Amino acid sequence: MRTERRTPSTQTCRASEVTSAILNLTDPPTTQAMADVACSPSPERADVLPARINPDLNRIMVVRAAEGSFRSWAESLVDLPAGSLFARITGVTVGGPATYSSVQAGRDLHVELHSNLLYINHSCAPTLEFDMERMEVRVAHGRDLRKGDVLTFFYPSTEWTMAQPFECWCGAGEGKCLGRVEGAAKLGSEKLRGHRLNRHIREMLKVSQNRGHLLSHQRP
Repeated sequence: MRTERRTPSTQTCRASEVTSAILNLTDPPTTQAMADVACSPSPERADVLPARINPDLNRIMVVRAAEGSFRSWAESLVDLPAGSLFARITGVTVGGPATYSSVQAGRDLHVELHSNLLYINHSCAPTLEFDMERMEVRVAHGRDLRKGDVLTFFYPSTEWTMAQPFECWCGAGEGKCLGRVEGAAKLGSEKLRGHRLNRHIREMLKVSQNRGHLLSHQRP
């Protein structure tokens, strides 16, 4: 579980970087406004955006903690139907290589969240899905979200490699739990089957599979 995360020093993103590299939206004014707020978040600037774009996370989720290291988690304060929007991802900064606290948003793009979304842990049977192309968190398509549900997402859906792989104790059960959580590069298509993967992960899997197919045909 990736919790109690420290924020490493990162390079604050420019609006143009977020617009071109992260936010794949169609309306230029809205994209620019979201990018500006994401790069320099403040209550005054956030007010220009409607609540659906910049929701108050304190109204939809709560962070819990128990004694010991890596013992924090997040719970839902709302009921939402499967596939619906849970939150927009705002206030991010662009980082360098993957860290234990970063989220991968593209082939070579890793971001730090700087919000309570940081406490959404891994599960092999997640309640949420991170869409890093649209910078959205959505309710998992296979189940509704209820008040009190632990908020989780499937880490390999965003991560190609992980800075700190770990043994999973999500409790999803035999045949569902990976046992050991690593990036998508280590798992292969079979273990990833049934999970909604971000586009950069799908593309990287395809490249990896094509490379493996080519190498198999070059062996004597």
